[in-house]
Amino acid sequence: MTKVAIILSGAGVFDGSEIYESVITLLRLDQLNVEVQCFAPDIPQMHVINHISGEEMDETRNVLIEAARICRGEIKSLEEAKVENFDALIIPGGFGAAKNLSDFAVKGSDACVQQDVLSFCHGMFNARKPVGLVCIAPAMAPLIFGDKVHYTIGNDTDTANTIEAMGGSHDNCAVNEIVVDDEYMLVTTPAYMLASRISEAAEGINQLVDKVVELSND
Repeated sequence: MTKVAIILSGAGVFDGSEIYESVITLLRLDQLNVEVQCFAPDIPQMHVINHISGEEMDETRNVLIEAARICRGEIKSLEEAKVENFDALIIPGGFGAAKNLSDFAVKGSDACVQQDVLSFCHGMFNARKPVGLVCIAPAMAPLIFGDKVHYTIGNDTDTANTIEAMGGSHDNCAVNEIVVDDEYMLVTTPAYMLASRISEAAEGINQLVDKVVELSND
């Protein structure tokens, strides 16, 4: 049975993993009869956002503990993830990908990827195992794969230009489409960078999951 690792970044679009994107990903993998293990780095969140007001809250939360909310507690610290145990990797979006898995939200083109995330992604890449990045998560693509990789965050020119300053090539993409870089075994889709409805996000995410699973079986 195919086994896919999922890296989550908390719980909630403004400071963690986008919950709809995460659940759509998990649902599609289950529909394909794929075994899944969720992971998250065991680190503090960059900050905590009130998802009603959009304001920052005066408290601290842990990325791993918050991410556990999405997957009913079935999650492990990313430090435990071993490349040889998995056939593919998918990282849903949400600003947690740009705040907790990386610091792209703060540093833009000077961003770095969190060390546990970078190590596991590099391991998957070096093992020629496919990676799927959703929504804003492709901001990490040049830092993981290097200067020649192709990816998408949709069609936001300013964001695309900032990411391209780190390397790689951004391809404009509709919400219901994916960008596949066969050389780097990378699949990306805009999801809520463009989606206005959950069904729109699902179209691209389902295609991404299907393609990642297909590549993992080639």
